Amino acid sequence: MSWFAAPDYWFARLAFERGLACVYAVAFVAAALQFRGLLGEHGLLPIPRFAGRMGFWRAPSLFHFYYSDRFFAFVAWSGAVLAALLVGGLGDAVPLWACMLAWLVVWALYQSIVNVGQVWYRFGWESLLLETGFLAVFLGNASTAPPVLVLWLLRWLLLRLEFGAGLIKLRGDRCWRDLTCLRYHHETQPMPGPLSWFFHHLPDSVHRLEVLGNHVAQLVAPLVLFAPQPAASLAALIMIVTQLWLVASGNFAWLNWLTIVIAVSVVDTSAAGRVVGLPSLFTGGRRTVPGPLWYEVMVIGLTVAVAVLSYRPALNLVSRRQLMNASFDPFHLVNTYGAFGSITRRRYELVIEGTSDTELTPDTRWLEYEFKGKPGNPRRRPPQVAPYHLRLDWLMWFAALSPAYSEPWLVPLLYRLLTGDPDVLRLLLRGRGSRPGGGPGRGSPFRDAPPVFIRVIRYRYRFTSWRELRETGAWWDRTPAGEFVAPVRLRGNSSASPGGLRGRAVTGVAVEGRGSKAEGRNFPKTWLGGRDRCLFCVKLTGSASAHLDPLATCALSMNASFVLIIMPPPSAIRENLPSTCVLGLAIGTLFRV
Repeated sequence: MSWFAAPDYWFARLAFERGLACVYAVAFVAAALQFRGLLGEHGLLPIPRFAGRMGFWRAPSLFHFYYSDRFFAFVAWSGAVLAALLVGGLGDAVPLWACMLAWLVVWALYQSIVNVGQVWYRFGWESLLLETGFLAVFLGNASTAPPVLVLWLLRWLLLRLEFGAGLIKLRGDRCWRDLTCLRYHHETQPMPGPLSWFFHHLPDSVHRLEVLGNHVAQLVAPLVLFAPQPAASLAALIMIVTQLWLVASGNFAWLNWLTIVIAVSVVDTSAAGRVVGLPSLFTGGRRTVPGPLWYEVMVIGLTVAVAVLSYRPALNLVSRRQLMNASFDPFHLVNTYGAFGSITRRRYELVIEGTSDTELTPDTRWLEYEFKGKPGNPRRRPPQVAPYHLRLDWLMWFAALSPAYSEPWLVPLLYRLLTGDPDVLRLLLRGRGSRPGGGPGRGSPFRDAPPVFIRVIRYRYRFTSWRELRETGAWWDRTPAGEFVAPVRLRGNSSASPGGLRGRAVTGVAVEGRGSKAEGRNFPKTWLGGRDRCLFCVKLTGSASAHLDPLATCALSMNASFVLIIMPPPSAIRENLPSTCVLGLAIGTLFRV
């Protein structure tokens, strides 16, 4: 079928496949280096516990059949090695069927990781990598010309990615419409980079041009992707330039680089070469034999399947209640995308501190735990992290916005720090501590033993001015914004579970002043009234008034002792307050005031 092949796109396919393999390699290496502390058998959110309550078809993964930390490491490092081989040209050195199998294996391995990754893997670029990787399975190798249908499916993906992000901005924060969002974004983005301070201090007129350029790249250029060449290539180049601007101004894991890789597949080097005078190496189509019939049938089948699965994502684009970064099938084959529909005006950070003092006094000396990527020490310049992804750092940014984001993992994190867990400490920046005789080790500011008490303070961060930077050497200025977690310690000699924490109440702070007052403490609404995600404050003794909401009643009537339970409560328990208290004694995290 002559219409099936597009030989002029051989170089675009080559650049796309090698770039995609690079992204895969980074993703697998990040998984291999971080999984033990986050998802391992003794991690913050262990995979075996998750797989035990989640059926295979809800979250397809190899780890439903078997899990051990060694097996996960084998999967992650195997994926990294295979991706590296694809970067080196493995796909073009083997027959077509073997090339497709290699891409399918690397996709299936990463699929297995994402689907058990829980909150650590709920980022849009995870679904984007899986959707892009699945299309790459059918793109062929040097023995066949690139199939037109797969190239068009990549354009459809790029349109949903960019146009969806543009629409969610227009429907979201007003600052995208009045061109003022970039006054705040460079400072308040999840993980600023080494140049973010300078981008933040650009003139306001430049910030307005940034927003306007973003709208052109996300709302105009995507509509030109299906136009004849060279218009489509020009639209792709506009997106590439915009993504490079984002690469320079912040750390967004591999999102920007993967978007660039997808956009490269649109560029017709033969047409572009005639315009800008590229060498004949890039402008001449290679001689390639037609693909076998079975291959053409599979590509046509893929196209039909993507068309059917695109119904809900396409409907989402035109919906007034547009979803952001959502998957409609468990394999992440066709998804919706979008980012930064709203922009925060102020930056808050959670700072974890510990002390070796056995008694707390006004003179207690607290030492900070420093993270690898997120802001901490005001004098530390924001580092370059992307395309690598620091998952705990990103979740810490979300937790500072609302306690609801930290419900599943914050208490386990504090417990692991109190016990000096080496796998968790490896997720943090190397500290002053070492491991003489089994001490806390890297990532901890404590040299010989874990801290006795630990707490979390919420700070307001802002970039310093040019003058402040010259005078103090500090990139950030920070001011306390309340106690997020009051000091806690291990209870007795407990070392088995987070249930061994002991200390004052973990109450948090009211977000943006929106809190419910209870016994002189502020409890965020998300901790009191959520029906699907609840952090309860349950009184252990006494009874509650039947006419009051059980969650609020527990908080308002608490006495000397109470438990914190992090779980979605069954309706039968929610309706029976005494049963909830009994359940709290059995499985809750026990604290004493």
